Amino acid sequence: MVEPKKDVIRETDAEAIRLAKTLLRSARFGALAVIEPQTGSPLASRVGVATDIDGVPLILVSMLSPHTGALLADPRCSLLLGEPGKGDPLAHPRLTLVCQAVRLQRGSSEHARTERRYLNRNPKAKLYAGLGDFSIFRLEPQRASLNGGFGKAYQLDQSDLLTSGPIVEELAASEQSAIDHMNADHLDAIAVYAKHFTKVSGNGWSVAGFDADGMDLVWGDDVCRVFFPQPLAAARELRHVLVEMVRVGRASVDTGTGLNYI
Repeated sequence: MVEPKKDVIRETDAEAIRLAKTLLRSARFGALAVIEPQTGSPLASRVGVATDIDGVPLILVSMLSPHTGALLADPRCSLLLGEPGKGDPLAHPRLTLVCQAVRLQRGSSEHARTERRYLNRNPKAKLYAGLGDFSIFRLEPQRASLNGGFGKAYQLDQSDLLTSGPIVEELAASEQSAIDHMNADHLDAIAVYAKHFTKVSGNGWSVAGFDADGMDLVWGDDVCRVFFPQPLAAARELRHVLVEMVRVGRASVDTGTGLNYI
């Protein structure tokens, strides 16, 4: 008698979605798999990554790279994210995204926004981002597989990972001014966000991006993801949320008053 096959896929819950979004938003690089047009064989490359404001992964690649030609010939691709730490690399979480690649046209508002966000996360790319043979692609996820470690496998769909609705364009319009303001005037508050909400130390953190779910902080090559208590419904809520979060963070260590002047 054949025993029924055990389903190893767990039910996708809020914790799994949060982990997947953390891997997606905090990734500095990933393994990109494409289809080689000459042979139909899989071709994998390492690429630098960032995310658009809605959560779609972004890559900046040269037309001289084989994977770029492959994407132009067939936009189907896969992106593996998740950085292994000490010990068994298979014990660390990773996220595999099944995507459709979309090349963005220079001069478009979409290209300007994504280039800004990519360079905020990868400032060294400014050395070559303006060269004519480099292009930005949005790798639009269709579905995803999350492996949170041994025995923790989940299937996610697009709606689990991406933000939609008016908040996306609304926040994109004011995001850079908010980033510049925080990094120029409120590095102390950013240190509170990093320490209290992600338990990392140091005062060298700066904001690389805001989105409806939270913010990305960077310090050199280090990245940490800070989630808001609740997703933003409108861009105007950002200031209030930042003020409240720093108040909560400072109160927890009893280091002073809230940041009422953001």
